[in-house]
Amino acid sequence: MKTRACVLRAREDVRIETREVGEVGPRQALVRIGAGGICGSDIHYYWDGGIGAIRVVEPIIQGHEVAGTVEAVGAEVVRVRPGDRVAVCPSRPCGKCKFCLAGLQQHCLEMQFFGSAMRVPHTDGAFRDRMVVEEFQCEPVGDGVSLGEAACAEPLSIGLHAVNQAGNLMGKRVLVTGAGPIGALLIGAARVAGAQEIVALDVSEAPLRAALAMGASLAIDGAREPGRLEADYSADKGYFDVAFECTGVGGVLKQAFPVVRPRGAIVQVGVTGSADIPVNALVGKEIRLSGSHRFHSEYAVAARLIRERRIDVKPIITETLPMERIEEAFHIARDRRSQMKVQLSFAS
Repeated sequence: MKTRACVLRAREDVRIETREVGEVGPRQALVRIGAGGICGSDIHYYWDGGIGAIRVVEPIIQGHEVAGTVEAVGAEVVRVRPGDRVAVCPSRPCGKCKFCLAGLQQHCLEMQFFGSAMRVPHTDGAFRDRMVVEEFQCEPVGDGVSLGEAACAEPLSIGLHAVNQAGNLMGKRVLVTGAGPIGALLIGAARVAGAQEIVALDVSEAPLRAALAMGASLAIDGAREPGRLEADYSADKGYFDVAFECTGVGGVLKQAFPVVRPRGAIVQVGVTGSADIPVNALVGKEIRLSGSHRFHSEYAVAARLIRERRIDVKPIITETLPMERIEEAFHIARDRRSQMKVQLSFAS
């Protein structure tokens, strides 16, 4: 059996090509992909040819935010059956290294993650009509949500993992800097976790609208009101119990320190090369600064929250194009003023 796939061959060179699907193993499932979201890493691979030191050096099938319908299963599969609609987890830890054995699968030494150029050969992704996946990667989502919504399980998982890094949010005051798809979904996760108040900061219209739709109490436009965050929330050594920094911009991280209260927490979600950290504030206010990397158990939780509609992800989906128009989708996705999550639809 063959399938169409979105293959990136070089910077700004993505093509629809035909690939073999492969055989279904005893603990595997054949999934007909229905929807896939374009992530920031996909965008960087296309426009820049990589992310930092990670470079695309050979053809790679892109995509890791997908959902679809099970078409066939192996003889030993029990958790899904043909006809089930599933979110497909892109993470495939080895289960054998010291981190996997310690329950830290997101740090697996042999991780295979859909659409990643971190290793050579690269790990192909899921922007294709059909693919064979492991049984454990399939999370049923039922018939009550669209496959586009189900495909948001992966970015929602990142938000859920960040919330877990922060600890108990019940009744807490929360700041989210950067309300793109990850930040906006994190707002939904924080709301479900019991946050009393959530303030979002961004500089573009679409993220600010999405932040409010996902449950933020207030969305501050940092471009129009550059000093408002510190002016309104820095009195008496800070206001927020927790800040989630989702932009990856060092200057934005620095803005969080004056507004986080003593013994509060800052969770860095966005990636960056380096940042100027005000160490005196970190020490003097005893702020806990931590990073947040991917997810593991949170993926099943994300799929369930979407399936049960406890988190409505529709506000972040702003455009859907057929896979044949992937190049156009990459151009559209660059416009942060009007776009959040641009998705592809797949149909054989």
